[in-house]
Amino acid sequence: KHPPASYPNYLPYWTDEKHPAYEPFEATEHGKDADSRFPNLLKGGEVKEITGNIGAEVSGVQLSKLSDAGKDELALFVAKHKVVAFRAQDFADLSIDEALKLAEYFGPSHIHPASGAPKGYPKVHLVHRSADDTTVQDFFQERTNSITWHSDVTYEMQPPGTTFLYLLDGPAAGGDTLFANMAVAYQRLSPAFRQRLHGLKAVHSGHEQAAAALARGSIVRREPVANVHPIVRTHPATGEKALFVNPQFTRRIVGLKKEESDMLLDFLYKHIALGADFQARVKWEKGTVVVWDNRVTAHSAILDWQDGSRRHLARLTPRAERPYETEFEGDD
Repeated sequence: KHPPASYPNYLPYWTDEKHPAYEPFEATEHGKDADSRFPNLLKGGEVKEITGNIGAEVSGVQLSKLSDAGKDELALFVAKHKVVAFRAQDFADLSIDEALKLAEYFGPSHIHPASGAPKGYPKVHLVHRSADDTTVQDFFQERTNSITWHSDVTYEMQPPGTTFLYLLDGPAAGGDTLFANMAVAYQRLSPAFRQRLHGLKAVHSGHEQAAAALARGSIVRREPVANVHPIVRTHPATGEKALFVNPQFTRRIVGLKKEESDMLLDFLYKHIALGADFQARVKWEKGTVVVWDNRVTAHSAILDWQDGSRRHLARLTPRAERPYETEFEGDD
């Protein structure tokens, strides 16, 4: 009835192998000294903006062929555009080792504590909904929509920065991904409100994700953690400030009472969710690699296809610096 997976080497596999807790490391920000004219990245390429303030599509550039200077420019280009869809890429046809080597130029890989991974490659996070999967119908028995805004694994001490997601199989239409520009979300707030957010920190927790995995009979590769991060973080390459909270992993604001914390976080979540004028909807097609900066964006999958198609993607998730904030300035 349905065709087999186009990339069976990427089908999810679960093992009960345990991984140790992460130790701090010194991150290198490759976009910091990159050429902002992007001569090594965009030579022969064409750029089309997706919206006025977030997102771009690039054709005529092959990520797997970039020099180190081109990779540095990629980090800066993505930091500026927040999310970039590169079309007609050979990423999925590379060996998994080759794909990981490219991604790990930007930082050591994050190993997801609970998701399936290709056999022997726990550093690859898979998004996979098979053709026989009926959980979408089950999901909508309990929910009115599928939107879940988040930045990836923000509960880690050093969450990811430049992140890669590439399509292996997908529906003919649907299954798009929404992205929000968290720097513009911050800038839209009044100066007084922005100033009040500075200095506030929030707890981000992975305990709930781990508990949910165990409850559905899945695995937990690493003991869950929680970490405290600033609500406003600064990007090391651009100096931009961005909101850094999300309803999937942020639990409470340190130093505020529960009702106060809930009220403030709820306002920020609604502000992000309603901000269609700083969001982009990225469409997938064969050969697409989407690269985004998890430090200055939030995103959500969209469950909207009902034709029984397989949706199968692979994410490579280099870790970055520990989130930090710089001093508030009135013209932030």
